[in-house]
Amino acid sequence: MTDDLTGLSFEEALVELEQTVAQLESGNLTLEASLLLFERGQLLATRCGRLLDEAQLRVEQLTDDGEVVAVHISS
Repeated sequence: MTDDLTGLSFEEALVELEQTVAQLESGNLTLEASLLLFERGQLLATRCGRLLDEAQLRVEQLTDDGEVVAVHISS
């Protein structure tokens, strides 16, 4: 498990985040393993948020008349 998430697509990061949450919710981990997974989950959540923000900015920049349009992207 590497901390470099720059190569992960939104979909890949989201899948890994969902798996991380499921593992944490299972309660079958040691405290140390839980902390490591939690930290990884935080990084993944940040990556997903950043990618969503970038996508929203791209959509706003692509509008024909230059008007900023409220864009809601959901997963």
